[in-house]
Order: sequence, then C-alpha cells, then structure tokens
Amino acid sequence: MPTPAPHQFAQNLHECNSRLSAWLNQLMAADCANQPSHGPAHPATPQQMSGLLSELMLAGGWLRSMPDEKVPELERELAEYRSNVKRLRGLMPSIHAALLHERARLEMERGRMGAAAEWARRSQQTF
Repeated sequence: MPTPAPHQFAQNLHECNSRLSAWLNQLMAADCANQPSHGPAHPATPQQMSGLLSELMLAGGWLRSMPDEKVPELERELAEYRSNVKRLRGLMPSIHAALLHERARLEMERGRMGAAAEWARRSQQTF
C-alpha cells in the first residue's frame, strides 16, 4: 500500500474511525439495553462483527504504511482510533459472555430436538 500524504492519511483514518465508532455504538446500545435486569445480552450479530473486523483490518493496513510526518489532525485521529480500540476491548467480555450463553442455548435446543426426533422414531415403530 503506497504511503498517502499525512492529511490524506488523516482523512482516511477519520472516515474509518467514524464507521468503527458507529459499529461500537450499535454494540454498546445492544449491550446497555440487555443489562441483567432486562435478561441476558444478545450476541453481536454477524454483520456487526464483520463490520468491526473490516474496519480494524482496513485501519491496520493504513497504520502499517503510516507517514513519518505527523500533522496535528493525524495525531487526533490516531488518538480517536486508540479510543475506539479501547472501547472495543471493554465490550469484548460482554460479547464473549453473550456468545457463550447463545452456545449453551443452542446446545440445549439441540438436545431437545434429538429427544423429539427419538420420540417420533419410536412412536412410528409402535404403530
């Protein structure tokens, strides 16, 4: 990836930060709406995780080709990116817990479906 001018780099990172912040806001809104008093948290959607990962990968590529010259707007965007990554790190335990809860729910549902299928199979043998 060619190294863009510092101002263009800052603009690219600003756009990435905006999208990353929007994804994080969606996750935080879902997390806050599902506090223990409201029931278990819902896991992040595949679209949310894909969006976050895309933005992180894009920013990672840009950061590897960051210009040596750092203008004030670039410093601000780098600080904003760090802030976004810290926010994501803070959300990771609740995302992990929600995914573990969802996996347990699916395992339980699979057990119920297996029991129902076995019952249906035995019922057919009786007739």
